[in-house]
Amino acid sequence: MNAIRFVSDTLLELLALAFLLRLMFQWVRADFRDPYADAIVRVTNWLVLPLRRVLPPIRRIDTATVVAVVIAAAARTGVRLALGGVAGVDPAAFLALAAASLAVMVLRVYLFALLLYWLSGFVPAGVHAPGFGLVARICEPLLRRIRRVIPPIGRVDFSVLWASIAILAALMLLHGA
Repeated sequence: MNAIRFVSDTLLELLALAFLLRLMFQWVRADFRDPYADAIVRVTNWLVLPLRRVLPPIRRIDTATVVAVVIAAAARTGVRLALGGVAGVDPAAFLALAAASLAVMVLRVYLFALLLYWLSGFVPAGVHAPGFGLVARICEPLLRRIRRVIPPIGRVDFSVLWASIAILAALMLLHGA
């Protein structure tokens, strides 16, 4: 039973992650010609395109992708609870669990993106690696806000460190709640 729980949880988490990344890429206006962004779009089109026929976008927000993220998070939470033997969960508690699970996923994506962003600083200038542009597009809005409060010291920028500390603290609070 543990193997079934592990496999189903992993597959549903990867699916939810794909929808979440698609949404994040849309919000930061990522270049969808990037091979990683293109792959995410292709993996998630099976649900997003039919949803777009019935859910029009609201300004810059692609409601079809938002709904797909919610569906994936709810499916993951529901399967987790069912395989854990939990039955008859209050709908409000279920939504809270799904929202907390989604919040943890968003924070983990940012933490991983910050690590990759930091590591990209060690790549020699002029070397192009696919995906680094996406990582920069995700991280820069957050890091710009931190740099306004705590500017770089000389040529050393600690914004990635401060952002990572804040994300880890938020993850601790979510896991403790």
